[in-house]
Amino acid sequence: MKPNPEYIDYIRKLVRESPFPQLMTMRLDAMHLDTATVVIDLNSSHLQPFGLVHGGVMATLIDTATFWAAYMRIPEDAGLVNVDIKLNYLKSITSGVLRAEGVAIKSGRSLSYAEARVYDEQETLLVHGTSTLMALPGKGLKAPMPKFLLPD
Repeated sequence: MKPNPEYIDYIRKLVRESPFPQLMTMRLDAMHLDTATVVIDLNSSHLQPFGLVHGGVMATLIDTATFWAAYMRIPEDAGLVNVDIKLNYLKSITSGVLRAEGVAIKSGRSLSYAEARVYDEQETLLVHGTSTLMALPGKGLKAPMPKFLLPD
């Protein structure tokens, strides 16, 4: 299966223009079959009272990267939700750009399992997490093009 680049661009634009990713200064940087990269440009709104990036920001990155890593394998008419998320916070940070790399480990028709790692600009591993995701038949996006290109 070869993902349709036009579909990937459509999804990236959809995420870019959605209210929550805008609030978080978060973007879907790349998406392929079984992988996704999500980036956040940190600012003062991401900090907790002690001046560190809030754990919820890191959880959002893990949640989003695992979601988009698993997304391409679900049926076209289905939506997707995270049903659990587990995180290990390994190092704190106060500023910069965060990058989450998501990988789908197991993709099923109803349940998928993915992991993500969050890095800073120096490639230091800050957070590792996993998520179980559930496909929701009939709740998919109504994209104007197919997810995959037809085989040659």
